[in-house]
Amino acid sequence: MSQSNIKSVKASEIDLKEKVVAIKRVAKVVKGGRRFSFSAIVVVGDGNGVVGYGLGKANEVTDAITKGIDDAKKNLVKVPILKGTVPHESLGKYSGGFVLVKPASPGTGVIAGGAMRAVFESAGVHNVLAKSKGSSNPHNVVKATFDALTKMRDPFTVAKDRGISLSNVFNG
Repeated sequence: MSQSNIKSVKASEIDLKEKVVAIKRVAKVVKGGRRFSFSAIVVVGDGNGVVGYGLGKANEVTDAITKGIDDAKKNLVKVPILKGTVPHESLGKYSGGFVLVKPASPGTGVIAGGAMRAVFESAGVHNVLAKSKGSSNPHNVVKATFDALTKMRDPFTVAKDRGISLSNVFNG
């Protein structure tokens, strides 16, 4: 499947809210002992289908988060949202992380783990069923969730590609 449906978005055009998914303290062993630094994975989104993630590393937590936000704003993508949920079922994979994302009826809420929940809430998905299989590493889960979301196609694109009307996409 081609990845041509991924749309890149400029961060300066929209109002973004950021969520810190995970902060890790990492140690580098040197001659005099251990040097500690921090890595933070951050998800930003406008709550209306635009979402991005970034990784920041620094000697201070606040600097790592700031760098993560800047990185996330450089990697924004537009994901399709249909009536507050995802348009169809999708599988995402990144390294050892596998995620299953399914549409849900209104009132269900976001049924997803911590790292995936941050991505869905930032994207503006209000009803979704999601399961993380494999790695529980937040970096892999976030990237696998992005893989699943970027594979999705909205019904309008499907109708245009097939050359049929929008009602035929849903009703066969």
